[in-house]
Amino acid sequence: MDDDVTHLLVLPDRDAAEEAAAGFADRFGSGGEPRIVRDALAGEDDAEDAQWLVLVADPDGRLDPAELDAYAAAWEGWTERP
Repeated sequence: MDDDVTHLLVLPDRDAAEEAAAGFADRFGSGGEPRIVRDALAGEDDAEDAQWLVLVADPDGRLDPAELDAYAAAWEGWTERP
């Protein structure tokens, strides 16, 4: 597996991103601390029109992308490869 695997959870708002990040260790076990990043949509200045990203480092490649996608879906989100 790639040594620099990072998973990207795309979530609709800040609250969802914070909840997903806070519950990540409980669901998937210990690992790197998820980082939350605001991603403004192209051409949008309003903070309400932003997606929020949860970046999760997975250096050992142990996280299942399908499980991560299901986890993000619980907050009406999805996963992408950065």
